[in-house]
Amino acid sequence: MSIAFLPDRGVIEVAGEDRVAFLQGLVSNDMEEVAPGRVVWTALLTPQGKWLADFFVQSRHETLLLDCERAQAPMLVQRLSRFRLRARVAIADVSERWHVHAFWGGMEVKAAIGGADPRLPDAGTRALLPEPIAPAETAALYDLHRLSLGLPDGSLDLDSEKTTLLEAGFDALGGLSWTKGCYMGQELTARTKYRGLLKKRLVPVTVEGALPPRDTPVLAAGVAVGEMRSGRDGLGIALLRLDALEG
Repeated sequence: MSIAFLPDRGVIEVAGEDRVAFLQGLVSNDMEEVAPGRVVWTALLTPQGKWLADFFVQSRHETLLLDCERAQAPMLVQRLSRFRLRARVAIADVSERWHVHAFWGGMEVKAAIGGADPRLPDAGTRALLPEPIAPAETAALYDLHRLSLGLPDGSLDLDSEKTTLLEAGFDALGGLSWTKGCYMGQELTARTKYRGLLKKRLVPVTVEGALPPRDTPVLAAGVAVGEMRSGRDGLGIALLRLDALEG
C-alpha cells in the first residue's frame, strides 16, 4: 500500500443546519449522497457552466469538509460566502487543522474522516488527518498514480472559466448528477450532453522524450488536434479533439 501527504490540498469547512441544501444548489453533484465514509467529488461552476474549482466533500459530525486545491481555498471561501444570503451556514478555511492524504494500491484504509475516492475503483482512498503521516515528497508518487489512471487534477489540467465538465470527464468519473435538480451552470452542462456538443476531452497520453510544457500543441500529421496539460515521467494528460481520437 502507498501513502501520500498532499500539501497542495486545503480544507474548507461548511457548518450549520443548512449546509447540505446550501451546497446542493451550487455544485454539480448530489450533496445528499455525502455521508460518513462516503466521499463525493463535485465542482463549482460559473453561471455560464464553466469550471471554477472541484473538490471532494466529506462529512464530519455537523459539518461538511471540502478537500480542495489549497491555492483556491481563499477564492472558494469568498465565492461560497457570497451565496450564503439567509442560509444558516458558516464557511471557513481550516487547512491548518486538517491534512489531506491519499492511500492506494492495497487494502482499504479506514480513517476518522475518509472514504474511497469515488472517481475510479483503483483511485484509492481520501483521508483528512490532523497531522501529516508521510513526507511532502510522497505527493509526487500520488501524481504518477493519478496520471496512470487518467485522472485530472484541478487547475493543472482544467482552465478556470473555460473548461466544461464534460471536457474534463466529470460524467465518466462520477463528478456530476443528472438527477439532483438545478445548480449553478447546469444549463450548459445539460445542453452539451443532450445536444451532443462535446468536441474535445481530456485523455491520458504517454510521452517519449522530454515532457512538453502545459498548453504545448499536440499535432497529428502536422495539424494541431489539442493541447498538453499536466504530466510527469512519461505520463500525461492532454485535451484532444474527439475526431482526432477516432481510429
